[in-house]
Amino acid sequence: MHKFSVFYLLLLAAVLHITSALREGDCEVCIKTVEKFAATLSDDVKKDTKRIEAEFKKFCKGSKNKENRFCYYLGGLEESATGILSELSKPLSWSMPADKICEKLKKKDAQICDLRFDKQIDLNNVDLKKLKVRDLKKILNDWDEVCDGCIEKTDFIKRIEELKPKYMGRSDL
Repeated sequence: MHKFSVFYLLLLAAVLHITSALREGDCEVCIKTVEKFAATLSDDVKKDTKRIEAEFKKFCKGSKNKENRFCYYLGGLEESATGILSELSKPLSWSMPADKICEKLKKKDAQICDLRFDKQIDLNNVDLKKLKVRDLKKILNDWDEVCDGCIEKTDFIKRIEELKPKYMGRSDL
């Protein structure tokens, strides 16, 4: 009888561990952002948690879109309501992999893993007339461009067509 209860406890522990581990596609913004940030750190900075936190705040100043939201959740921005930067800096100082760091962050704040990158729009193969105005605005925003006086969808399409030659050589869209 005692052997069976130990077996079931071990089985239960294994199942709980598997369900708490990240699945493919989970925490994509967290993992990519942590990897990108960790790559910017020198070896001497990686050993000091306070310096990691200071560098993360600098890193976050230049962030936008989903990375900016990730920074907000961790406390890397001045306007962040809360801060759990130590949950990032300590594991980074131990050289823990990004997916494991994000697993720990998910336990503190599940919103961190709810972030998803927007799908990229292939401007070579897409019909702009079939996109929503929101997507057209996103294209302009990604290019750091504005469309002054644009009211209708055709105005946004016209502006994108004007700017296409300037940005089509870039790799981010």
